[in-house]
Amino acid sequence: MAQQGPVTIKVDGGVAIILIASPPVNALGAAVRAGIKGCAEAAAADPAVRAIVLAAEGRTFIAGADITEFGKPPVPPSLPEVIAVLERLSKPVVAAIHGAALGGGLEVALGCHARVAAPSAKLGLPEVKLGILPGAGGTQRLPRLIGAAPAARIACDGTPISAKEAQSLGLVDELAEEVLPAAKALALRLADGALPVPARDRTNLGPREAFEEAASALLRKHAGNPSVEAIIDAVRTAFEKSFEEGLAVERAHFHRLRDDPRSKALRHVFFAERAAARIPGLPKGTQPRPVSRAAVIGAGTMGGGIAMSFANAGIPVTLIETSEENLRRGLERVAGNYATSVKRGSLTEEARNQRLGLIEGKVGLEAAAGADVVVEAVFEEMGLKKEIFGKLEAIAKPGAVLATNTSYLDVDEIAASTSRPGDVLGMHFFSPANVMKLLEVVRGAKTAPDALATAMELGRRLAKVPVVSGVCYGFIGNRMLSRRTAQAERLLLEGAQPKEVDQALTDFGFRMGPFAMADLAGLDIGWRIRKATGKTAPVADALCEAGRLGQKTGRGYYDYSGDARTGAADPEVAALIERVSADQGITRRAIPQAEILERLLYPMINEGARILEEGIAARAGDIDIVWLNGYGWPAWTGGPMFHADSIGLQTIAARLRDFAEQSGDTTLAPSPILQRLAEQEQTFASLDQKAAA
Repeated sequence: MAQQGPVTIKVDGGVAIILIASPPVNALGAAVRAGIKGCAEAAAADPAVRAIVLAAEGRTFIAGADITEFGKPPVPPSLPEVIAVLERLSKPVVAAIHGAALGGGLEVALGCHARVAAPSAKLGLPEVKLGILPGAGGTQRLPRLIGAAPAARIACDGTPISAKEAQSLGLVDELAEEVLPAAKALALRLADGALPVPARDRTNLGPREAFEEAASALLRKHAGNPSVEAIIDAVRTAFEKSFEEGLAVERAHFHRLRDDPRSKALRHVFFAERAAARIPGLPKGTQPRPVSRAAVIGAGTMGGGIAMSFANAGIPVTLIETSEENLRRGLERVAGNYATSVKRGSLTEEARNQRLGLIEGKVGLEAAAGADVVVEAVFEEMGLKKEIFGKLEAIAKPGAVLATNTSYLDVDEIAASTSRPGDVLGMHFFSPANVMKLLEVVRGAKTAPDALATAMELGRRLAKVPVVSGVCYGFIGNRMLSRRTAQAERLLLEGAQPKEVDQALTDFGFRMGPFAMADLAGLDIGWRIRKATGKTAPVADALCEAGRLGQKTGRGYYDYSGDARTGAADPEVAALIERVSADQGITRRAIPQAEILERLLYPMINEGARILEEGIAARAGDIDIVWLNGYGWPAWTGGPMFHADSIGLQTIAARLRDFAEQSGDTTLAPSPILQRLAEQEQTFASLDQKAAA
């Protein structure tokens, strides 16, 4: 066996097996690229070799390029050069794919003459999620192999497809549980016949009309996404130009997008999400507790969604209520949600039945006795939650994790109601819980390390993006949101209309503004919380007192009598706002859109800085991940803290000083950490880098 860096070559029965071993995901760094190229050339020159198999050790084939190399001087050989070497070989090359072939990994496989995949394998081109496009021939080889329309969909959506679907499209030649022996056998069969036509020379583009129809749909679905526009243009060249000319178009797009600020933001998100999985201060060797069964207390909208999340992950769950009637309604709601998914075609009836079979409904807390994790999802009332946790300590089995789904309340106070506070933490799901990706895992002062590790690991099993938060009112996301909410209300009082405030955020990239979102959720939710905490919001309170509770009553900040979904500006609301402004003694003025946006975002960023300073969040990147996955922050701006760095902390600090002086609200003044970073011309990213060092 010969070795070239992390790549080895071994000849077995006339087949050269080129094996990549570069954990954890066999990324295509310079050493891997050089090893593949060198081993392929050695196999080509060896008369004992009749065919070649490209395979990988570990849990996956090749999960993509090494994006840590972005922005650094290129190190040869380039990935296109490596793929060209494989493609030009006069001996058949078969890719043996297990785990995943993603991005550059799939492009390498496309450079082989054939592909064998494990049934569990995933294949895809996810570069669009990094703000770029496939840059090593993916937009040229894939269309020629499986058709331009399906290739465009795979590249523009960025979501990996199953091996079974890949086989149906012609991307995979064979499926096999043991991919290496199957790939060797296929390679020898190919060696006995004519060399297969490489993907670059195939002509299976399909009808131009089908591609253009798919392209139009994809451009509408991903409106304004420059990567999608570039992918469509690159795939279109396959109809109009030679393969080499198409590669040149693809490469030009790749270099342009790689240097685009939006691409840099998406790469930040990629790394920040992975960093968020690392828990600071966790003792080395801490292992999560086993979780094979769950219980959810409360079968309302949130509790039912949490139960669905467990069932969707294949974890049996008991949904617990206080009465048969409440339980029946909750289970019917869950069944209705699954029925909708079946109707939409996103879930098969078989999968629906399987998931429903994992959800058992019971009355009484005693039903939580056998669960490894118990999630409480009742009303936001401290007394009720403490009562439940006080009872759970005698019901839940030893070692069970006891989680509260509270959005705001003090997890330490809840934990103090039990004699086992080490088992207690927060697991803050976002509504709808079976859909939203974010999970805030709230670490209490006495939360045991293995309980915290369990919640984080469980979040990943539930297909969530878990982020650790410390204990404070509202944790990371809602604490920052409260700043935006307060400023949105203040903007109305000073002269803005709801539509202007909402538009400032939707133009920035949010799907909804604060007032449209409030109408959707129901204005009475915030009203109830304000009354319980002694707080006020003059405009919002006046709307609630007038019976305008949002879409549920047909009237809120907007009038929904004409369109039950989007709503229209309402002169009655404008008059109400002016009346409340006058009562407050505020002189109204026209507020520029740029100022509206700054006043909505900068106080949030300032609160994020305080959250960092207090240690509620371990990293600025964690805050970004919370807002990207739980609150609809536009991904191509990287999240609030990355966005702040992009603007410049000096600029933000100066504007916050202006806002504080003009309003008399000293809480708007720059936080100490923001002020210090601005004075030192540093960034939030520099804090994360120091923390990681």
